Amino acid sequence: MSNIISRNFRVLCDFMDIYQFMADIYEKDWRNGVPAPFLEYALSSDWMNKSLTHHWKIWEDNGCMAGFVFYENPVHDVYFSLRPGYENLADEMVTYAVSSMPRVDGYLRFVIFGGQDAIKEAAAKAGFRQSFDYMYKVFDFGQSLNYPLPDGFHFVKPENFSVEKTVECCWKGFDHEKEEGIWDGNAEAGYYMLMSPHMCKENSVIIENDDGEYVCYAGMWWTPQNHLAYMEPLCTIPKYRNKGLASAALSEHYRRLKPLGATHMTGGGNIFYEKIGFKPLVHWTFWEKNL
Repeated sequence: MSNIISRNFRVLCDFMDIYQFMADIYEKDWRNGVPAPFLEYALSSDWMNKSLTHHWKIWEDNGCMAGFVFYENPVHDVYFSLRPGYENLADEMVTYAVSSMPRVDGYLRFVIFGGQDAIKEAAAKAGFRQSFDYMYKVFDFGQSLNYPLPDGFHFVKPENFSVEKTVECCWKGFDHEKEEGIWDGNAEAGYYMLMSPHMCKENSVIIENDDGEYVCYAGMWWTPQNHLAYMEPLCTIPKYRNKGLASAALSEHYRRLKPLGATHMTGGGNIFYEKIGFKPLVHWTFWEKNL
């Protein structure tokens, strides 16, 4: 008789167990699902809708987490984490996603990674088809990353970290100023994120100019169990782009995290990462169906 049970996620008591589950099943190519910091970063951010997390579903085998279905942003994008050896749960997880995960105007999409073959097969049986894909770049610390900091800029010491200036840098760096106007001075979202259990402020990298303005920010979620330097977010304010600041910030991450035991660092899908030595490793695929 199967000992597997399923239950809905409880945000006030399940997160740390989910974090450990994701760390336990982690592989560099995300073949079992996203790394643990992926979800923690989202839950600690003000851009994610957290009001529907009760739709998330956990599968357990005698108290051991075996599977997890959840959304990130937007809520209609569904992700799957599955422990190796429990591929037989894939059909049930996909069926649950179709019946119970949030939709936007009836739209639902699955985000499935290369190597998640059981999930792909279950999605195909449910009538979903891959609509597009891309390769996400990762930096191997067996290589060297050593881009210099341009003249007129310097790294901010961790003890001098300013939440307000960091939030303002992100506001400008993600083009909110252009689209929504000048930052209103509210830094509560930054303080909220700093309360995350694995947010690594001391190894986040901030670059400022000689006037003391923060111009580039690269956050860090150091995950020793997986030897993973999970970098999020990365931004440069518009007037200082294309000067090599982001490359210098990631090089500083390399210098700080490699001695701690990091073997690789996440990047993203942008061609920028490949230009500075990151390699395509994580295959993102997106699956859709007219429901």
